[in-house]
Parts: sequence; C-alpha cells; structure tokens
Amino acid sequence: SAGLTEEQKEFQKVALDFASKEMAPHMAEWDEKEIFPVETMRKAAQLGFGGIYVKPDVGGSGLSRLDTSIIFEALSTGCTSTTAYMSIHNMCVWMIDTFGNEEQRRRFCPSLCSMEKFASYCLTEPGSGSDAASLLTAAQRKGDAYVLNGSKAFISGAGDTDVYVVMCRTGGPGPKGISCLVLEKGTPGLSFGKKEKKVGWNSQPTRAVIFEDCVVPLGNRLGAEGQGFNIAMKGLNGGRINIASCSLGAAHASVLLAQEHLAVRKQFGEPLANNQYLQFRLAEMATRLVAARLMVRNAARALQEGREDAAVLCSMAKLFATDECFAICNQALQMHGGYGYLKDYAVQQFVRDIRVHQILEGTNEVMRMIVARNLLQG
Repeated sequence: SAGLTEEQKEFQKVALDFASKEMAPHMAEWDEKEIFPVETMRKAAQLGFGGIYVKPDVGGSGLSRLDTSIIFEALSTGCTSTTAYMSIHNMCVWMIDTFGNEEQRRRFCPSLCSMEKFASYCLTEPGSGSDAASLLTAAQRKGDAYVLNGSKAFISGAGDTDVYVVMCRTGGPGPKGISCLVLEKGTPGLSFGKKEKKVGWNSQPTRAVIFEDCVVPLGNRLGAEGQGFNIAMKGLNGGRINIASCSLGAAHASVLLAQEHLAVRKQFGEPLANNQYLQFRLAEMATRLVAARLMVRNAARALQEGREDAAVLCSMAKLFATDECFAICNQALQMHGGYGYLKDYAVQQFVRDIRVHQILEGTNEVMRMIVARNLLQG
C-alpha cells in the first residue's frame, strides 16, 4: 500500500477482505467443478466492483485506473480466474459507457454494473488472434439493422453471459472497416460452441460464439461505423493493466504461501527458511513483484491522465508483470517441492491460472512489437 492515498488503502482493504472471506475458501472447488460463481460476483458488485471505472450516473463507481488496478490485484489473491473474468466484464461495461450514446448507456450499463447481467468481449476469431485487424466476422447493413455472420473463439463467459460486445467487419479490409455491435443473449442466430477444457481459468466458461444471420438493430452499434478497431484497442489498453494486476495478486499470494511453507517445512533437521539459497530466491521474488507492481501502477496513472505514452506503458507493464509474476508463482511452486504439485495446495492453481495472462489481451510477443515500434518510430 506504499504511496497510496487513504481512500485507495480503504478500497484495497475492502477488496482483500472480500478475497479472503468470499473467494479464497472456494477457489479450489470453483476450479475443480468448473463453477462460474455468479452469486459471489454479484456480492462483489454490491461493493462497487461491477463497473469500477464506469461513470456513476449509470451505476458505476467512477474510480480511476489506478484504483481499479489496486482492487483487481487484491481480489486476485482470493481467486485469479474469477477476478480475471470480472476485469473483462468491467472492460466491456466501460466500452459501452465511453462509446455508447445516452440511450445505450442507460439501457445496458446499470444491469451490468450490478452484475445482474454479465458481459463478454468478442474480438478473437479462429483465424485471427494477434492479427485482430484481419477479422472476418461480417455485418451487412439492411435497412435499420445489420445481419451478422461469422464466429469468435476463446470468449470468456460465453454461453453463460448476457451481453456480447462484438467487433465485426462492416466495411473494407483492415482496421478501418471494423465496427462494434452489442448483442444480447437470445438474439435469433446467436449460438455457442462446446465449453473448452482449459489448463486454468476454470471458474469461467470459455466457448466459441457463432453468428448465423443475427439481426442486430442499428441502435446497438457503439460509436460510428468503422470506429470498432479504435474502440477495441482503447479497451485493451485498460484490459492489459487489469490482467497485469490480476497477475500481481496471484504472485503476491504465492510469495506468502512460499514464505509460510519455508517456515514450516523441515529438511536436514532445520526449517527450509534457514537455507540461504531459498532466502535469496524469496528475496528475488519479492523484489520482482514490487518492480512489476510499480510498472503497472505507473501505466495506470498514464492511462488515467490520457498521456501520449500510455499505450506503450500499458504494453510494457503487461509484458513485464505477466512474465515476472508467472516466474514468481512457478518458483513458489518449486519451493513447495512435491507438495506444490498437489491440488491440495493453492500454489499450483495460481501457476495454472496466470499462465494464460502471457497470451491474452495481446500476446507478450505483440507487446514487444508495440514497444519496439514505438522506440524505432520515436
């Protein structure tokens, strides 16, 4: 909590308390039984965590990007997978709040902020992951509606969620031909693939989303035609900070688990905590965690202030934090020895849940491309 205001320390305490009481005791069960913990998330929404950086006039909390990062880091200590879904949900609500007109904001945001309804973000396709601008899902204008055809892959929450923020092609090739439509569950022609079996992130379902002649009213388009790619990228800048923050929480929890294990476990007649090699590794883990946290919070401030370097700082923070935090969790597992590989011990779940953070919201290879391009054009 170093460098935080009193108000931010309070948000952090509320989120940490919620994580330890409402999430951590159920984390293993949600993972094993693949439970999407709707009621727990609705409880989190009562604390204002359903629309953290959404404007208050439509039910949001109106907090800053830094406040959001602090909250997601704290919640992630209780269940990284569930918090990561909540971060995607928050990103979707922010997109509607920011780029929607008044009617759209009032129609969608209140029930999403209360988590009465849940949202999914639909960008990735079977043939376009990192190259998002080549997406093929197309919406043809017919009178006062669009007819939507295509499919999306790896969509968090899909099938169990109510609102789908969809990037689709309404014009020519490339990013300028992409628009953003909001679909509601139950739209004729909207269907879902099988629930994917995943290494981690098991407390949130992942499915393909399929559109077959879905008729979407013109009033469900966010922003102007052709603005979709810009909306998607602006959303992802915040999404990258959010997912990096979830990695921080998993790493923080893993450092504490390792610390506790070293104090309790004895080998060669003394606690592992007396072993200097392990002391040094623990010191390195804590140091890398603090460095990653500072990078994420710096990027969050830059995004909040609308600084020119915000996008590249978000990419740097996502790259550094997700790589370092995975290494921290993996080292914590190693410190547990054989116990770390048992599902009775939480550390293995943190390792599984944050591995995907190096892939989604833009792979870390794409983060390197963004940073390099910025430097070479600079």
